[in-house]
Amino acid sequence: MPPTAVPPPINVKLLLIGNSSVGKSSLLLRFSDEQWLPEEESSATIGVDFRVHKMEVNGKRVKLSIWDTAGQERFRTITSSYYRGAQGIILVYDVANRESFEALPRWYSELETYVNESVVKILVGNKVDKEFSRQVSTTEGQTFAHKMNSLFIEASAKTAVGVNDVFAELVQKIMDTPELWDADANRGGQNTAHGNGGVPGGVQVVGLNLNQQEQGAAQDGGCAC
Repeated sequence: MPPTAVPPPINVKLLLIGNSSVGKSSLLLRFSDEQWLPEEESSATIGVDFRVHKMEVNGKRVKLSIWDTAGQERFRTITSSYYRGAQGIILVYDVANRESFEALPRWYSELETYVNESVVKILVGNKVDKEFSRQVSTTEGQTFAHKMNSLFIEASAKTAVGVNDVFAELVQKIMDTPELWDADANRGGQNTAHGNGGVPGGVQVVGLNLNQQEQGAAQDGGCAC
């Protein structure tokens, strides 16, 4: 009998947003590389960073295209275009920084402008390792997330607490949201492109940094990560 064809991975595009210095890049580094850089060694994201990561959800292979955006206001016009095609949004605030939490309504207002309402959102209270200097309670974070129809979790990129759960819960919810996979629903301004998430001009950025071997795997339906 011929070998059973392995189905290609499901492509999902995620976007990390939130104020500068809340730990977006640190969360992504902990999740993708299982590493953490002390704040004094890390630098602010300039424009947009990009990672590809593979995982398995309910026995299905998933390839995540994860975009880490700059939180500084001067980069907003650059990063706004990267909302296109996103199926999941990770909004991050620092539990030890009240200002980053109070800025969340502005970030949610931006989402109303750039993404379809069916896009799944998760609110992440980062840096729970700074419990001694906490300025936003867990209950307050949960209440706000519920009000904004978002998932909620607290995490620490430093200690890895909750980090994997952020991505696992978000991707599971995306997989369980049929509106994000309905081709008819995606023919309008919000086209998920099955997670490939093109940038203006129709250029597909997934796989830009792949070497030839990885590109071959991607063409064969494998995970190029």
